[in-house]
Amino acid sequence: MKILILTGSPRKNGNSNTLADEFAKGAKEAGHEVVRFDAAFKKVHPCIACDHCGMDGPCVFDDDFEFVRKHIVDADCVVFASPMYYFGLSAQLKLVIDRFYAINGKIHRPKKAVLLMTYANTAASEAVPIKSHYDVLLKYLGWKDAGRVIAPGVWPVGAIKETRYPKDVYNLGKSI
Repeated sequence: MKILILTGSPRKNGNSNTLADEFAKGAKEAGHEVVRFDAAFKKVHPCIACDHCGMDGPCVFDDDFEFVRKHIVDADCVVFASPMYYFGLSAQLKLVIDRFYAINGKIHRPKKAVLLMTYANTAASEAVPIKSHYDVLLKYLGWKDAGRVIAPGVWPVGAIKETRYPKDVYNLGKSI
């Protein structure tokens, strides 16, 4: 299986990046091909709705999104890994998702998807906006949820390491 991991954390050793690392480790051990795009460390211009791409062609921007374009079409599974920032996905990951517009016609085919999310608070209700966005995105694209790991109460860098979530994500990657 070809797996594309899209991360949104601007902290290299942040909690959601740690989850992405563990997922990749498990998936690679299971024999899957894994590529990763760390959006916070790449140049991705926001979509400006110019419609130059016609939802299925070249974008007016020549930036690092081309890596995503190259790998997402053939991916069998797309993993979204992000911290919650003000009750939504990180802006860095959202930029990438918005640019899906330029490849819309090519990515509407059956795929699996995974959500890896971290957030500082512990109220489950605060995770609802991201889970809802993920659900609507998958429904629109015709993709199937293959698993979610939602990790509350992890704000300081490294806090995730003191929880069960890295092991849960590793096992998810290994079993996908």
